[in-house]
Amino acid sequence: MAGELNVTIVGNLADDPELRYTQGGIAVVSIRVGSTPRTFNRQTSTWEDGETVWVRCTAWREVAENVAQSLTKGSRVVVTGRLKAPSAYQSAQGEARASLELDIDEVGPSLRYATASVTRRAREGGASGAVAGDPWGDAPAVSRGAAKPAEDTW
Repeated sequence: MAGELNVTIVGNLADDPELRYTQGGIAVVSIRVGSTPRTFNRQTSTWEDGETVWVRCTAWREVAENVAQSLTKGSRVVVTGRLKAPSAYQSAQGEARASLELDIDEVGPSLRYATASVTRRAREGGASGAVAGDPWGDAPAVSRGAAKPAEDTW
């Protein structure tokens, strides 16, 4: 949709992902990502932490289930999505605050300080003629050594 602000956030999960299901059975997960900027102070030759920015992120359907199954509290993640307008609220101490929210398009572990093992999930309700291991279930079955289909211009 035009006019949406797409952003990428790198940070750590504050809590374990919270997976819920709507009344219609659609999975939705909420995660809270904290990102703290660090700057090098040349006068003291030390790194200094800035103020942590917290972003509430939401994913739906298969992405939600994958997030809940794959990520845990403290995981360093890279999240890309559409930023929502901040919502203002008042804290318990009476301070005015605003919360940032993001609708997740893509999310994954950051591999800067860790490794990950990726396992593809088979898509549920795929096409009947799908190739084994094809997560989208829409690839035509082609045997090895077979000629290219006639409609293939390449």
